Formats: sequence, C-alpha cells, structure tokens
Amino acid sequence: GDWIVVMAVRSFAKAEKAMREANINPENYHVMSLDLASLTSVRQFVDELKSYLSRVRLDLNALVCNAAVWYPKDKKPRFTADGYEEHVGTNHLGHFLLSHLLVSDLHKSARSGLSPRLVFIGTETHNPDSIAGKVPPQADLGQLKGLLKGLGAESPMIDGKKFEPTKAYKDSKVCNAITMKQMSDRFSPRGVVVSALFPGCVASSGLFREKRGWFNSFFPWFQKNITKQYVTTQEAGHRVASVVANPLYSTSGAYWKWNSLKLGVGEMDVVGTNIAISQQARDEEVAGLLYEKSAELVGIPATPKSKAMPEPATEIERQVRSANAMR
Repeated sequence: GDWIVVMAVRSFAKAEKAMREANINPENYHVMSLDLASLTSVRQFVDELKSYLSRVRLDLNALVCNAAVWYPKDKKPRFTADGYEEHVGTNHLGHFLLSHLLVSDLHKSARSGLSPRLVFIGTETHNPDSIAGKVPPQADLGQLKGLLKGLGAESPMIDGKKFEPTKAYKDSKVCNAITMKQMSDRFSPRGVVVSALFPGCVASSGLFREKRGWFNSFFPWFQKNITKQYVTTQEAGHRVASVVANPLYSTSGAYWKWNSLKLGVGEMDVVGTNIAISQQARDEEVAGLLYEKSAELVGIPATPKSKAMPEPATEIERQVRSANAMR
C-alpha cells in the first residue's frame, strides 16, 4: 500500500485485467502507454511520466526494466520502428534509452533512507556457462560487427552472423547484463543502486507463447525437475519486489539469483545470491564498446564512468557493502 506502481504497457485492457485479477487497489497503480520497439514512444512515455509525477507530487523511487520479446519461429528478422532488429531493439535499446532518460529522476529521489533502484530482469540463458545457457544456440556477441553496422537489414545480429531468433533473444539479455554493470559503474556513485536479477524460470509465462505445443508441455517439467529453477508468476514477482525495495539488495552492480537447494527437492533459497554475469558480459572492452555504440544508436551521449562511491545511507546497507567487499 506504500507504493504506487506505474505500469508501462502496450495494452491497457490486459494491464487493467491483470490488476483486477490480482485484486490491486486502483489507487496503487497507474497505467500508461509504452512501446519499447519505438524510441519515439519511449521519449513520449518519459515526458508523460514526468508530467504525471509532477502533477501528483511523487518521486521516482524505482524503475524495473522487465519487458522482452522472443519470436522463436521466425525465419527472417523483424525490425523496430527505428530500423533495428526487434529482439535487440526492444529488449536492449528500448530499455537502454528508457533507463538513461529516467536515471536523473531516480538520482533525485530517496525512500525511507534507501537508495533508489534501477533493476533489469535477466535470464540464465545469457550465460553459456549455466545449464540453461549451454542449450544451443548459445549467446555470443562476437566482436559486435552487426551492432557496429547498425543492426539493420544487412546485418541484424549483434555478431554480424546469420539471423537466428533465439540467439538474438539471448544476445539481447547479454546486453541487459552489460548495461546493468555499465550503468552501475556510472550512476551508483551518484546514489542509484543499479542491479539485475534472474527470479527463476516462469515457464508458463507469455514469453513462450510462440513455441510449439510440445515445448509448452515439456518445458515446465524440465524446469521443475532438472534445472530446479521453476517458479510461479507470484514468486517471481515477490523476488522482483524484494530487489526493488528490500535493504538486503542494496548492492549496486549485483546480479541476483535464487539457487535450488543441493538436495534437489526443488525448493529455493529464501534470499537471493549475488552471482557473476557471463564471461563475455564481464569483458570490459566489449562492454565499453557496446555501451558507447548503444548510446549512439538511441541518440544520447555516452555517460563517462564515475569514481567516488557515496557513503551507504543505512546500517544494513553498510553491512551489505562490507559483506560484498569480502566476496
């Protein structure tokens, strides 16, 4: 009841239906239009959001970058309104612009002594070293040849190779991990906690709606019994809310994951663990170049990295900072 959630969506009807089914008080949410496949829509949304927040006299305390598209059956690439391959254009570039246009508003806000949060939703499939990430085609940004050429019709994949929709999706999630780390380097010294999380696999979510029938029957079983990463929509939402608001998740640059217990009973850890992102996402040369080129593609200046870290605002933040420094 303490939060007002602004839902940035393409379908007002679906958003309203979801909130009614969840029995959410209409006073605690506000629905606005946003299409991440259009940079113009992103800019319009930001203007409208700032106007709304000013009108109701509220600060922006958190931003969650959660949207994603995946078209596994496609033989040819789709493109955004700006001419970019749609998986990367929506999942990465749309969020990249949105987060940068709103980070100054996050910087201005504070809630109950906690730093404001910028949170990216990640996936295990971004990391070829994970069980899910080993399934081909694996994520691989290569030398960013396609990105450097503009992700257009001639070279729609980030690595510049032949179009493959599932790889394009996975590559976009590597970009999310890189963006999180790069923005943390730049904006955590300014008071914004930038992090990401893999809340578990919501194997029954709409992300898999274009997969074949056998997949939608097999995949939930696989996630429940093999990877032990299956979670309900409700549990995934709870984990996202924790990373947004719980002082335990005040570490900027963290990638949170809930690991299945070693006994293999399918239960999950109560508290998320800060894990390493993929090896390629940790490559500073690749990450820095991707950050700079992404800024160019969405039409904003690349923010230079900052140096000094601010003092933690609360005792529990100091404890978290100290614990993570000892990792």
